[in-house]
Amino acid sequence: MKLTKTIALSCLAFSMMAAQAAQADEPFINPDWANSAVYIGAGIGQSRASIDEQRIRASLTANGASVSSFSANEREAGYKLFIGKQLNQYFAVEAGYFDLGTFGFDARTSGNGMLGGEAGFRGVNVDLVGQLPLNQRLSLLARAGANYAKTSTHFSGNRLAAVTNPSASERKLNAKVGLGAEYKFSEALAGRAEIERYRLNDAIGNRGDVDLVSFSLVYKLGRPAARPVVASVIPEPVAAAPVVEPAPAVAAAPVAVSEKVTFAAEALFDFDKAIVKPEGKQALDELVSKLQGMQTEVMIAVGHTDAVGSDAYNQKLSLSRAEAVKAYIVSKGLTPSRVYTEGKGESQPIADNANSAGRAKNRRVSVEVVGTRTGTK
Repeated sequence: MKLTKTIALSCLAFSMMAAQAAQADEPFINPDWANSAVYIGAGIGQSRASIDEQRIRASLTANGASVSSFSANEREAGYKLFIGKQLNQYFAVEAGYFDLGTFGFDARTSGNGMLGGEAGFRGVNVDLVGQLPLNQRLSLLARAGANYAKTSTHFSGNRLAAVTNPSASERKLNAKVGLGAEYKFSEALAGRAEIERYRLNDAIGNRGDVDLVSFSLVYKLGRPAARPVVASVIPEPVAAAPVVEPAPAVAAAPVAVSEKVTFAAEALFDFDKAIVKPEGKQALDELVSKLQGMQTEVMIAVGHTDAVGSDAYNQKLSLSRAEAVKAYIVSKGLTPSRVYTEGKGESQPIADNANSAGRAKNRRVSVEVVGTRTGTK
């Protein structure tokens, strides 16, 4: 049974990761969907219980037997399956099924006596999950909820007089809590490492905790189709002077123009994020309104960062921010194939990274537009 569980969960994990492998490094451009999506998940790990050896010894002694040896199995493989709904960026609700495994003990007594017992725990749970993003991919997790568990207890051996009921079961509603971390491989696929504590009853009057340390894979359903990514090949802007024939112009000739706007990163994004915030959308709306009447040929969005952090991380963040600007401008009607993106990371500072004022200037996104206007607006 344990082997079947492990194989099933491994197959689920492999299929989910294989489906996402080609998209794992792409920028996050669907925050509204990600913060309201339904998701499914599966986790496997090790559970641990505490067997009350002193109580068992006392029961055997009360029945005229002295314990000569005692061994216990307090660690087991456990697993869980769950479905959840993101309420927003910071909270989600989850419902799930769990199986914490079967724990047992073996006691040997005087007079060639023996008593063995085992208890299995499985049930369902509902949790509220809190998420604290540390950056675009990594978040801390905390959960609190309730579990409704069935406990099956069975005793065997020739010292059954020490127990009231050799085979008993119990169903109880109790609390559960947990802490952990989540890493997003992509907008749709994430991995979690967690420790959870289940409050449980063991069907013979004991009440205690079982802990589960697990790794889970989480997959969000219904991801919007990704927009095609255009290679970042930047043409050299050429301002061509209009040729005016020495004849009366019937209509104004198109004039080639180039406009460049630079936005401070803080005006468009929250710290260490690549999701355009409401104030940033207003700034980009102003840029789009200025382009009214222009026949846009090429638009180039270039992201820059300061020198804090690794080169690789800053390069990826700068490209993600440029892609986010592109995604928003395209949503306003610009043809995607005319918009190019590039991430420069920390390679092109315009101020000194040794102080906060200089670093703030270096965190920026520049947008250059090349096109034509009729007349000389």
